[in-house]
Amino acid sequence: MEKNPSIAGATETQNEPFAPGAFAIATLGNPRAKFWGMILNLAPAGVSISGAELASFDDLAAMVREGEPFTPAVVFFPMHRIERIELDLPGGDLPSLAQRFFTKTGLQPSAALAVPRHPPSVSDDSPLLAPRERA
Repeated sequence: MEKNPSIAGATETQNEPFAPGAFAIATLGNPRAKFWGMILNLAPAGVSISGAELASFDDLAAMVREGEPFTPAVVFFPMHRIERIELDLPGGDLPSLAQRFFTKTGLQPSAALAVPRHPPSVSDDSPLLAPRERA
């Protein structure tokens, strides 16, 4: 008998609902904020998430829909800042944020929030670097 990968994935998600790859909303304190995204790692020290502040969710979706360049924020929140983490699940007739993102952009949120395995290299002439002082 073959295993259905979607059912196997659902069972694993039920056993570890906050596993890497799950979409969640982190409510933070000091300063107060909400952050939506894909969990990269959850550890006793804190949580790493790839996503965006919930307040800018609609702006993010509009940017992606218009084809503007987008790089998700990859952040670590220490456990002392975390008040609550909840899974991004649909509630009754309300779609989840991940479903809303897909509806608005046509792009799977897992693809949009994926972190590149190798960070881009920075060259000496990159505009992100401060100019070198001349002697």
